[in-house]
Amino acid sequence: MFMGEFHHTIDEKGRMIIPAKFREELGSTFVVTRGMDKCLFVYPEPEWKQLEQKLKTLPFTKKDARAFTRFFFSGATESELDKQGRVNIAQTLRSYAQLEKECVVIGVSNRVEIWSKEIWEDYFAESEESFAEIAEGIVDFDL
Repeated sequence: MFMGEFHHTIDEKGRMIIPAKFREELGSTFVVTRGMDKCLFVYPEPEWKQLEQKLKTLPFTKKDARAFTRFFFSGATESELDKQGRVNIAQTLRSYAQLEKECVVIGVSNRVEIWSKEIWEDYFAESEESFAEIAEGIVDFDL
């Protein structure tokens, strides 16, 4: 399971260190793709395959299903770490997530997310205000 928040930088060639804590679980190859809210999603190969199977069941006759699968799969790149524990992020993905220098890498259960520091801080500040309300609507803490 991925969890935690880590601050890193991305270099001019698009390389960024993946936190050591995440490397083993990501495995030798993993998938980086466009995520929601202007971040990137990073999936270990087994998680990606499960997600791919779920998305294959969406009805291609539905416009929203076609749009989502195009968005999600067209940005996907199979990636691996170099000897320094860095991933090279494609320019199209860097542009989408507005990754320029300072980045935030977070663990979100079955995936890793990569955010521009500025977008993450804005998102977090906005979400923090309504966190209790959001949790009340979707999470049952009395398990």
